[in-house]
Amino acid sequence: MTREEKVAVVEAYLNGLVSKDISKVPFATDITFEGPRVPPLSGREAVVGFLRMILPAIQGIQIKQHIVEGDYVATVFDMETTDGIDRVFDRIRLLDRELKEIHSFYYRAQCKRTASRFEWRRQDGPGGGEPLQQ
Repeated sequence: MTREEKVAVVEAYLNGLVSKDISKVPFATDITFEGPRVPPLSGREAVVGFLRMILPAIQGIQIKQHIVEGDYVATVFDMETTDGIDRVFDRIRLLDRELKEIHSFYYRAQCKRTASRFEWRRQDGPGGGEPLQQ
């Protein structure tokens, strides 16, 4: 596959998330998915089931960069959700024009202006809403 073909497969996946229609996304039968809020998933049914659960929250995606090396496409993008904007890095492995592995890394941060400086706060997890240590 050419670089452009690999990017097109990844963009079909991201466009499917935004359009809330992942029926045409080429998921491999034995695809795996890893992310920070879900245990590792294996198999098309498990991965598609998880993605369908999060589709209602996704409002938009702005792609920042694709990095292509061998069978991998690493994509950096902002995902607008009903809870705010997530900064996302997906490392995707392609095989035979299908998504074989998705490993998603992301963070959500909120910046609040105070009288003299910006203060970053956690959005979730232990200490949610407490200022981050600098």
